[in-house]
Amino acid sequence: MLYLLGFLFCLFCIYFFYRAHKNTKDVVLNNVKVSHSKLAEKQLNILHLSDLHLENISVSPEDLFQTVSNQPIDLIAITGDFLDRKRSIPKLVPYLSALSRLNPRFGMYAVFGNHDYYLKNENFKLLKQTLEANGCITLQNQHVSFKIDGELINIIGIDDHHSHRSDVKESYRNLKDGYNLVLTHDPNVVLKMKNYPYDYLLSGHFHGGQIHWPKPYHLLKMGNLVRMNIVKGLHYHDGKPFYISEGLGQTGINIRVGSRPEITFHQIS
Repeated sequence: MLYLLGFLFCLFCIYFFYRAHKNTKDVVLNNVKVSHSKLAEKQLNILHLSDLHLENISVSPEDLFQTVSNQPIDLIAITGDFLDRKRSIPKLVPYLSALSRLNPRFGMYAVFGNHDYYLKNENFKLLKQTLEANGCITLQNQHVSFKIDGELINIIGIDDHHSHRSDVKESYRNLKDGYNLVLTHDPNVVLKMKNYPYDYLLSGHFHGGQIHWPKPYHLLKMGNLVRMNIVKGLHYHDGKPFYISEGLGQTGINIRVGSRPEITFHQIS
C-alpha cells in the first residue's frame, strides 16, 4: 500500500512539474489603455517587457518577434532583471536584435533590476554596454525626453528600489514639464513618490507570484505592495496609475503556477 501511495505521489509530482513548466510557454498578451489629458488627441503605443531572466526563459527571440510584430509600437520599455550571470550576456543579444527589428519610433529604454546587480564591476558594465550597443538606452536614476507633435515626453528611469539603488530626487533633477513616464523595476518605489509627479509608471519584479498557489506568501518579504495584495496588473496610488508586469522569464526554477509569462501593450492617449 505504501509503495502504491509513493508511486502515485511520484506520478503527481511529475505531472505537476510538467504542467508548471508548460505554463512558462503560455505567454499572455495584455492590452492596457490609459487616458491622459496631456496627450489629448495623441497616442503613444508602448511595448512593455520585464524580468526576462535569461537563465530561465521559454520564449525564443523569434517567438517574441512574431508575437509582437503585428502591433503598432512607438516605444519599447524593459523594466529590469535581464539575467543573473555573466555567461548569459551573449544570450541577450538575439532578443535585443529581435526588438530592434520592430523599429520603435521613439526608441528602446531599459532600467536594471536587483538580479542584474548580481553582476559585479566589469561584468555589470558588460551588460550595460551590451544593451547600449544593441540600441537600448539605459537609465540609472536619469531621464531623457522627446516630443510628439510638440508635446514633451519624459522617460524617467528610477534605479532598483529593492537593492537600495533608487534615487527619485536625482531621477527628476532638472525635469521639464511634460508627460512623465516612469520606468522602474521594483514597484514599491511608488510608495515613496507622493511629491514626485508621474503620469504612468511601468514595473515588474514580482512575476505575478510565479508560484501563485494558493497565495504568493513567499513574496511577503518583497515590500508593502505585496501586503496590500498588489502584485500584478494596473493599480493606482495617490490617484496615479502604475502597472506591474508578470514578466517574461522565471527565476529559481523554470515553472509557473497560477501565473503566466506576460507581454504588455500599453496605449496612452
